[in-house]
Amino acid sequence: MSVHIVIDGYNLIRQSPTLSIIEHRSLAEGREALLQRLVSYKKVKRYPMTVVFDGAGAGSLMEARTRWKGIHVVFSRPGELADSVIKRIITRERERVVVVTSDKEIAHFAAKHGSATIDSIEFENKMTMAIYGEFIPPADFSEEEDISWIPTTKKKGPSRRPSKRERRSHAKIKKL
Repeated sequence: MSVHIVIDGYNLIRQSPTLSIIEHRSLAEGREALLQRLVSYKKVKRYPMTVVFDGAGAGSLMEARTRWKGIHVVFSRPGELADSVIKRIITRERERVVVVTSDKEIAHFAAKHGSATIDSIEFENKMTMAIYGEFIPPADFSEEEDISWIPTTKKKGPSRRPSKRERRSHAKIKKL
């Protein structure tokens, strides 16, 4: 099953230390900077992405949808919050969706419908690692020997296995 990443646009911009500085100069510049980063991320990971923004300033009475270099961009209708658009997407696609937001209400709604969620800052870190990770050459550990490991039969780890839903959610987020 393919993963569809749905991003709460302004939430991610305002949580990010670098994007929030750009957004203070101009809202449009903040959106464009976010979209540029997502395009770079999409080149590496190739997941379908939808970014949802509040469309309070939009002149149209309808929800505005567009594509920007392979990324779906959605502006909510005037008077409607981006949260309700994201909730509609979650309701329609359920387990296929990974929601990027720091909003607790949306995260709870997504978990209730079987969708995985990831915090905005954590996603930005994963995005940065994916974008710049392709330029860092892998380390060569073939000649080193690990003498610190001592074989043992003593079990370590959690005493309880996470639920199936939690394991699936963790697996989706791990793919990012």
